[in-house]
Amino acid sequence: MFYQFYEMNHAAMAPFRMLAELSLLAYRNPLNPLSHTVIGRSVAAGLEVFERSTRRYGKPAFNLPQTVVNGQSVPVVEKIVWSKPFCNLLHFQRILPPGHAPDPKILIVAPMSGHYATLLRGTVEALLPNADVYITDWIDARMVPVSEGSFDFNDYVDYVIEMIHHLGERTNVIAVCQPSVPVLAAVALMEADNDPLAPASMTLMGGPIDTRINPTAVNELAKSKSLDWFRDNVVMPVPWPQPGFMRQVYPGFLQLSGFMSMNLDRHMIAQKDFFWHLVKNDGEPAEKHRDFYDEYLAVMDLTAEFYLQTVDLVFMRHALPKGEMMHRGKRVDTSAIRRVALLTVEGENDDISGVGQTHAAQTICTNIPEAMRMHYMQPDVGHYGVFNGSRFRREIAPRIVAFAREHSKTEAKTGIQQVIQGGKSA
Repeated sequence: MFYQFYEMNHAAMAPFRMLAELSLLAYRNPLNPLSHTVIGRSVAAGLEVFERSTRRYGKPAFNLPQTVVNGQSVPVVEKIVWSKPFCNLLHFQRILPPGHAPDPKILIVAPMSGHYATLLRGTVEALLPNADVYITDWIDARMVPVSEGSFDFNDYVDYVIEMIHHLGERTNVIAVCQPSVPVLAAVALMEADNDPLAPASMTLMGGPIDTRINPTAVNELAKSKSLDWFRDNVVMPVPWPQPGFMRQVYPGFLQLSGFMSMNLDRHMIAQKDFFWHLVKNDGEPAEKHRDFYDEYLAVMDLTAEFYLQTVDLVFMRHALPKGEMMHRGKRVDTSAIRRVALLTVEGENDDISGVGQTHAAQTICTNIPEAMRMHYMQPDVGHYGVFNGSRFRREIAPRIVAFAREHSKTEAKTGIQQVIQGGKSA
C-alpha cells in the first residue's frame, strides 16, 4: 500500500501546491509593491521552495536543436528510429553540409537506474560535434501496460543486441554506469556467435563490472540485505489509474530517496542556498539550481524483475567477473571478445562505482589485443563527472571520439596518441 499512499499524498497536496503557485504569481508581480522588498521576496522564495518540493517532475526534454561542426552551426533533428515497449532508440540527426566526412557512429546506452536518459544530455551534447549519436530512451515502467509482458536482465541484453543490429556495422557502443554489465554481456554473446555486426568499439564508463573491488556504500547496501528483503521492501505494484496498473516495479520515488539520502546534507544546503539566492534576487545561481533539480528529481520506475536480477547478478553474486553469468541458458564468456576494442573510463572520486570496478573489464576480456584496449582515469571527478561537466567535455569526450574513430576506421588512422595526449594506456 506504500505506493498508493504516496499517490494519495501527492493528490492531497495538490490544492496547497496550486495555492502556492497563485500566491507566488502575486508576490512576483512587479505591480505589487511587496515584490520589491526583502519581505516580499522572502515570501515568494518560500512559496517556490514549497511548490518545487511537493511537485512531481515529469520527463525532461533533450532540447538539443543544434550543434557546431567544424565551426559551423548545424541543425539537429531528434527522432525515434527503433522502438520496443520498454525503450525507444533516439537518433540526433545532424543536417551536415555536403561533402562532410563520415563521423563515428556512437550508440549511448543510458542507465536504467531511476533517471531518464536526459540525464546524459551533456554527454550527447559534447559528442555531437564529432559523432553521429544515438541513445537509448528507456520508458517508465509505470507507463507500460502489463499486457506488454515483463522486462528482465535477459531482455535488456537482447534489446542492446537488437539495437546494435539495427545500426549496422562499425557501431561504437558506450555504456554509462549501470548498463556496463549488460552491454559487456551483449558484446560477449555477439562475439561468441561470430556476429558480423559486433560493434567496432565498446566504451564502459563508471560501471559496476566487479563490485568486489573498492566497494562503495551502494555496494555494501546490496550485500547487507537478502534478495528477499529487496523483494519484500522495495518492490510494489503500480497503483491505479496509471497505464502500468498492477505491474510490479521498483518505484522511482524510492530510488530518489536512496539517491538523496547518500548526500542529504548537500541537498539540504542546496535548498537553503536556493532560498537565499531568490531573496537576494540573484538570478543565475537560482536558475542553475532549477535546471539541475528539474533533471535530478525526474525519476522513473523499473520493472521488478530487472531490478532484482541486477541486484542479484551484479552486486550479490558478481556473476559476470566470476564467469557464471548465464543468458537464456548460455554462459556469457567475456574471453570470446577478440574483435571489439575496449575503452574503460573511471573517476578518481567516484562514490557509486569505486575505482577499479570498471577497469576490471580489462582483466576479464583476456583476448582483446593490447593495441585495441585503453583505460583512462579522470582525476578530481566523482561519478557524475565521468559523463558530464567541464572535465568530461575537455578531457573525456575527446578520448572517446578519438578511440571510436581509430577503431571504427571511418577515416584514415592518425594514431590515437596523436589525437589525445596524456591518456593512460591499460
